[in-house]
Amino acid sequence: MKIKNLFVIALLSVFAFTSCKDDKKKDDMKDSDNMTEMNDSDMDDTDMDDMDDDSDMDNENSDKAIDGNMNLAEIAMASPNHSTLVSALQSSGMVVKLETDGPYTIFAPTNNAFNNLPKGTVENLMMPENKEKLEGVLSYHIVPGNLDAAKIKDLIKNSNNNKYQLETANKGKLMAMMNDNGDVVLKDGTGKEVHIVAADMNGSNGVIHSIDAVMMRK
Repeated sequence: MKIKNLFVIALLSVFAFTSCKDDKKKDDMKDSDNMTEMNDSDMDDTDMDDMDDDSDMDNENSDKAIDGNMNLAEIAMASPNHSTLVSALQSSGMVVKLETDGPYTIFAPTNNAFNNLPKGTVENLMMPENKEKLEGVLSYHIVPGNLDAAKIKDLIKNSNNNKYQLETANKGKLMAMMNDNGDVVLKDGTGKEVHIVAADMNGSNGVIHSIDAVMMRK
């Protein structure tokens, strides 16, 4: 009987030891998982900080990419928002003119402005047989002289009816006015109103203003 009791006690001791060992193993695994989560969290924060730093660096480099010593063609080429315009200028052969002549004021449609045209319009204009037509469209966005935003506003304010007519490089007409917020608005030959979304990218031979739509003559 005594031997039997000793056997039962020994068996219970083995179960207790095994249970404690399993509990310790589970605790170790839990600690390991927590450590992994902490490391992942730290890594995510670090990665986000690095991404923010990279974003800030990109913005800083973008700002430095454009300066007053660059000509109008170089400014357009340095702007990521005007790659379609640059392609159009190259197709029309007008790049050389914007590198050397001037001064000019360019109302430059953004990539989104070109994307808002009917499908196939841009591709059709860039065909070799439509080079003259493309040059006409682009020239309608160029006004001789260096007109920064302040100058345009002065011209509008000093006009008789708060509207000032601009003559483009191909003798077209643009009507400049201001809305209730004091922002410059241009009306093209079709009556469409276009807004300046970024003003005064100044270069050595003029200035570029970004606009939100492509303008057309009547």
